[in-house]
Amino acid sequence: MTSKGADERLPCRNFLGIQHFAQPKGFAFARLRRMGAGQIARERIGFGMILPSMLRIRAVSIIAATVALGFATASSWGETATVGLAPSQRVPAPTDGEPPLGDALSVEAVNNAEFFDSRASRTSAVVLKAQILLDRAGFSPGAISAGRSDNFRKALAAFQIRQGLGPTGKLDQATWDALVATSAEPVVAEYEITQTDTKGPFAPDIPDEIEDWARLKRLSYRGPRELLAEKFHMDARLLAALNPEAAFDQPGTRILVAKVGRPAARTTVTRIEVDKQQRRLRAYDKDGNLVAAFPASVGSAEKPTPKGAFVVRSVARNPEWRYNPRFAFKEIKTNRAFRVAAGPNNPLGTVWIGINKPSYGIHGTPDPEEVGTSASHGCVRLTNWDVQTLAKMVKRGTKVEFIE
Repeated sequence: MTSKGADERLPCRNFLGIQHFAQPKGFAFARLRRMGAGQIARERIGFGMILPSMLRIRAVSIIAATVALGFATASSWGETATVGLAPSQRVPAPTDGEPPLGDALSVEAVNNAEFFDSRASRTSAVVLKAQILLDRAGFSPGAISAGRSDNFRKALAAFQIRQGLGPTGKLDQATWDALVATSAEPVVAEYEITQTDTKGPFAPDIPDEIEDWARLKRLSYRGPRELLAEKFHMDARLLAALNPEAAFDQPGTRILVAKVGRPAARTTVTRIEVDKQQRRLRAYDKDGNLVAAFPASVGSAEKPTPKGAFVVRSVARNPEWRYNPRFAFKEIKTNRAFRVAAGPNNPLGTVWIGINKPSYGIHGTPDPEEVGTSASHGCVRLTNWDVQTLAKMVKRGTKVEFIE
């Protein structure tokens, strides 16, 4: 059985006027993701440590990363999922000025962080601890960053609902107490990089032109640092800031990471809500209890996310993507069909959850930091780790409702 795939926008790999942690707009995050550990250390890229020359940067150009409608195939549940994409579109992300991290994020400072009053919610150690605890509980803040954001506030609000608290989206004493009661484990810990983390294969030079992706055998991580950031659900800048001198490509290197580790999914999700205004996906069990919530990128005005109620039809892990030239998108110059291999940097990420509406579904992304701030071309985009969690909880027939 075949289900038509999603017509969605490929995420752009540049920040466009996005401000994070009191850093300059237009921070070249895609460049950071590709940089090696030595270059990161030399240029001191991190929170509050950007070179003066970068302080003048403002995004004035867009990588024309566009993908025409095509097909992705991967076997799961004995089916073939067919998935497609179209061009990417950025929308401005809500921002808050954040104090630079500096030396505030030692293991002790984060693990022993305590909430004192509303001003404490602005300190990075408190926010980082709260984000990790939220992630563990299944109320994802997206890429863990130690900074306040809309994704963080919405994760707090979802957790507050689950705890029977007023959903203010603010980190107050009652919410803090409920969070720390969920887990007594340290939230930041040392991790020793293994040979598995560094052996690859990696894809350090992913071309800008989508047609050129066809020559890659796999859309792998660009390198160990990108793999490690995703493994621990972290913004790559936070990983670099916590470990400014680390050799991420060397087994045996000890680094500081977010100690995530969600419990094994034992709950079956019977209903999913995609809140298009809030850019949030919420998952409920058979009794109507909210069991998980994730930030989501949804459709644009040009290609909106659908309305109404649907059901899950299939789950495909490690989907491939194929271009069909009959759609003749102007951004694709070739007149021949081509295939984009599977991998975490595939436009669909690591999982595709198809619904019973042709061309639409829920899937991962190669750009986790942009989830909840970028517009898709109709599909629902989650971080790879969040869609992997969701895929373990859904089954064929799970309801999917799109909320205006």
